[in-house]
Amino acid sequence: MKYVRFDKFILLCNGLVPLGMLCWDAWRKDLGPNPVENFLHTTGLLALIFLALTLCVTPLRKLTGWNYLSHFRRMLGLFAFFYALCHFATYFFVYHRPSLELLWEDILRRPFILLGITALLAMVPLAITSTNGMIKRLGAARWKKLHELVYVAAIAGAWHYYMFPKAHRTKPLIFMGVFGVLLGYRIVADRVRQFRPAPRLAKSEA
Repeated sequence: MKYVRFDKFILLCNGLVPLGMLCWDAWRKDLGPNPVENFLHTTGLLALIFLALTLCVTPLRKLTGWNYLSHFRRMLGLFAFFYALCHFATYFFVYHRPSLELLWEDILRRPFILLGITALLAMVPLAITSTNGMIKRLGAARWKKLHELVYVAAIAGAWHYYMFPKAHRTKPLIFMGVFGVLLGYRIVADRVRQFRPAPRLAKSEA
């Protein structure tokens, strides 16, 4: 158990490195000619990367037998939510000062904003119910069903990135491909599990 804690600490430190580098560059005024846009792009990209890593845990664990990876899924998911929240907070407080009315007007004028907000809202219940206590309250079956929202967040987030006017199409298409493969794996795995015959009970010895 002590090794799990140490590895989680290493993951925590590495997950915060990008934010530390962004803050350091901001303090040195080295975020480029458009620092806000640079911060927005980087935090949004990090949110998608951590979403992809979160979704990769279960397939890797099942295909390789590395059950140890399951210890890091929660933290990876929380980092995805954290960077998505940083992304939205920067956009909202800088560009809307903040004003829900201006935000609503922006949503109506630019549909890709709605996709980004959809991705963030889908991640909120996942972050809230990420604790062991919430798993017990909801029950394992309902908790797993709720956490299928991660695919909504991933697809909406990648689509949001793709529709961003200034984005190059290569990166968002890569994310769409990765999320599509992972979703396809999940659907196939669920189907196989559904039609797999139940194991026969061994006859008790007389």
